[in-house]
This record gives sequence, C-alpha cells and structure tokens, in this order.
Amino acid sequence: MTLPTLSPSSRLYVGTEAGGSALLLVATLCALGWANSPWAASYESFWTTPVTIGGGDLTLTLDLRSWVNDAAMALFFLVVGLELTREVSTGELRDRRTVATPALGALGGLIVPALIYLAFNPTGEARAGWGVVISTDTAFVLGVLALFGPRCPDRLRLFLLTLSIVDDIGAITVLALFYSGDLSLPALAVAGLLVALLIGLRWAGVWRLPPYVLTGTALWLAVHESGVHATLAGVLMGLLLPSQRPDPAELHRIDAYGRALREQPDAERARLAGLATAATVSPNARLEYALHRWTAYVIVPVFGLANAGVRIDAETLREAAASPVTIGVAVALLVGKTVGITLGAGIALRTGWGVLPGGVRWSHLIAGSTLAGIGFTISLFIADLAFSDDALRVQAIIGVLAGSLTSAVLGVTLLRVLGERFPLCTPEAEGPPALPPRPWLEPVRV
Repeated sequence: MTLPTLSPSSRLYVGTEAGGSALLLVATLCALGWANSPWAASYESFWTTPVTIGGGDLTLTLDLRSWVNDAAMALFFLVVGLELTREVSTGELRDRRTVATPALGALGGLIVPALIYLAFNPTGEARAGWGVVISTDTAFVLGVLALFGPRCPDRLRLFLLTLSIVDDIGAITVLALFYSGDLSLPALAVAGLLVALLIGLRWAGVWRLPPYVLTGTALWLAVHESGVHATLAGVLMGLLLPSQRPDPAELHRIDAYGRALREQPDAERARLAGLATAATVSPNARLEYALHRWTAYVIVPVFGLANAGVRIDAETLREAAASPVTIGVAVALLVGKTVGITLGAGIALRTGWGVLPGGVRWSHLIAGSTLAGIGFTISLFIADLAFSDDALRVQAIIGVLAGSLTSAVLGVTLLRVLGERFPLCTPEAEGPPALPPRPWLEPVRV
C-alpha cells in the first residue's frame, strides 16, 4: 500500500499558510501591545477612520476596519473557496474514504464546541456568540505542525488540512445563515444574476481571468448591498471558478507556438505562446497562485492587527475570568474541538466509512484534534459580527486568545511526547509500526 502524501499544490498551500502564521502571530502581538500602550486611544481612532472609494454618485465609504473585514477578507475567503474547489475536483478530497474521517471529525468539531458554548450561555445576547468557537485556524495549525519537521509526516498534515477545509465549509455556511443583516431583495436578485453569469462563463469554457475578476468585483458590491456579509462573495467566486487538469491538446499547442517563436521571435508570437501556456492552467489555479501569498502574508496579518487589539488590564481580566462568554469560548475551543473531532473521526473509523492515512495513530489523532482548538481568524471575524456590546466582544476575544493558546501548548506537548516516544510513521513500511499492546495506542487499521 502506498502511503498518501501531499500533492505539490497542497504542499505549496501548506507552506504558504504556515509561513503566514508567523506574521499573523506578530501582528496579533503588535495589536495587543498597541491597544495596551500609552497610545491606546489611537488604535481605535485609526481603525475607525472613514475611507471613501469612487467618485461622483458612485462612492462607497467604510472605516478602515470595515475595509479590512469586508473587502480585504473577501480575498481571503476567495482563496478558501478556490482551495475547496481544487481539492474536490483534482486534489485529496476526491477519495471518499480518505475524506470521510476528517469530514466527520470536522462535523463533530463544529457541533460539540457550539453545544458547550451554549451550555455556558443559553440565553441573552451572549447566546449569539456560539459561532465564535466553531472554526479552526488553518494557518496557525499548519504553522505549529511546521515546527516538527520530519517528525510530523505528510499523513498527519494531510488529515488536518482536509479537516480544516471541511471545517471552513461549515464556518462559511454558518456565517451566511446566522450572521447576516437585514436583507435587500433587489440587491440579492442582482447578486443571483451575477452568480448565473459566473456559471455561464464556466460553462462556456472561458479561461481568461479578467471576465471572472470583473464579475466577482460586481458580485462583491451586490452582496455588500444585500445585507449578506460581503465576504461570502469571495467564497461564491472561489467555488465557481473552473478547476481541471491540463488538457493534453492544450499542452501540445504549447509546443507548436514555441516552435513558431523559436523560428521567428517577435512580439506577436511571444504573446501567443504566453496565452497558450496560460490556457493550460485552470483559472482557479492561476488566481490562487496570484492571491494566496497576499492573503497569507498581508491580508490575514492586517486583519489580526485590526481586530485583536483589546485592552487587557486587571479589571478586564477579572471580568473575563468570571464571564460565561470568556469561559464558554475557551472551554469550547479546548475541550469541544478535542472531543468533537476525536468522536466524529472515531465514528468514521469504527463504522468503516473512512480510514486514516498510514502511520497516524489514535494518540496522534487526539493530539491533532487538540491543536484544532486554535481558532483565531474566523473566530475573531464572527466575534465582531455576533456582539454589538463591546464588553461582550472583548470577553469573547480574550476567550479566543486563551483557548487558542492553551490548545496550541497542549497540542504541541502531546505531539512532542508522542513523536519522541512513538514514531509518527515509518516511511519505509507499508503500514504503521508495531507498538506494545496498549489499546489507546493501537494503530488505526487501514
């Protein structure tokens, strides 16, 4: 049996996300430092500065934080949608049994944390914060895994990457259904027409990016005016861009244009050769390649800088320590994710619906589930939407920080202990290595 490994495109995605996590951590620390410095007042005044784009009667005015959260983060969600489409059409999500285990794990990781949070906050405005605890931060989880090098094999990364992708689908669905404002039917109708146009472009086999980009920009404006959160336009566009393997006929066409260019180099033949080369790569792959570094290294860190700055003093910490919101968020992320993912994945394994990649054991599944309690980017995003009361929002953010930090430390500890005492994999073997007869450490059958 050949052990599964990450494809080159998935490896690039994982590497970019892991690298971006370091910048996100730096931006978060800067935001906390700024909000707790002698210049704390300038933090909020800066991010609430209104900025107008456009001219004449066609203008749009938002404050800086809203431009980051509504516009720039739409590109982040666009990349998420592109990655989902690519994985389903040509990537790791094509194999039903490989997907079933992380998919059911992700479902458990969505439901159990929400139920735990609601147990702490069953009524009142605080109840609306249940969406804060459902999402795993892919960048931070992959960044932590990057610290382990060869001791954390592709098989574990593959499981957690797939889990994070399915987790993102659930979080996006929750965002659309439960955290949208008052709806405008005319704007929704326009958005529907633009979605139909994207489908038409895909059906017609359009491979150039400009038509998709122009339509996607118009879709963002329509969704923004509709009352549905504008970032969902990015998800829709990402899901609808074509993603397919290269057509052999297109690859042969490159040779023909290349020969013509070698015979007579000129600008026109160079242009045609370039177009022929671009046509072999799907619009999905080309747009993800163009945007992913920007979202990972710029947009998400700026989002952290704009949203993680909360005042943390003795009084705020006392209130947070007694707040059901803070406690509910922290416990839901740490306990809820660990229990929910392990339970969901266990159901898939015990029923035979799914398998784990070779070499990954129950103990490592639990450690990875604990790491999945790192909920940051989308957690902060939903916290801003869920609470109109600033005090509750701050308490939720403190809970996110506390729960994520605890999950990271505990997950790293488990992985280091298990990685040193029990090899995560034996690349030369076709199956997991033998272990002493300890039931909780028995290899998962594949």
